[in-house]
Amino acid sequence: MPADTASPLDRKAVFAIVRDNLAEILEREPGSISEGQSFSDDLEADSLALIELVEALEEDLAERSIELRIEDEDLEDLKTVRDAVDYVYARVLEA
Repeated sequence: MPADTASPLDRKAVFAIVRDNLAEILEREPGSISEGQSFSDDLEADSLALIELVEALEEDLAERSIELRIEDEDLEDLKTVRDAVDYVYARVLEA
C-alpha cells in the first residue's frame, strides 16, 4: 500500500502500541495493562521506564512514517496509560 494512502492509526491501534511497548519495558503480559492504570501506582513504572516508553514510541511510530516527539514537560502530565494513548493519538491525528 503506498504511503500516501495509508490510513492514520486509530485509537485502538495506538493503545496496542503503547501497551505492547510498556509491557516489554515493564516485563509484564500486555493483557495485564489497561487504559485506566496509573503508571506509578498501578504499574510501578518509574521515570526511567517512562523515558524508555517515550523512546520506544517515537521509534515505533517513526517506522510507520509518523513523526512523534514527546516533550519532557508533556511527560509530566502523562499519569495513566489513557493519558499516554490520548497524547499519542492526538499527535497521530495531527501528522
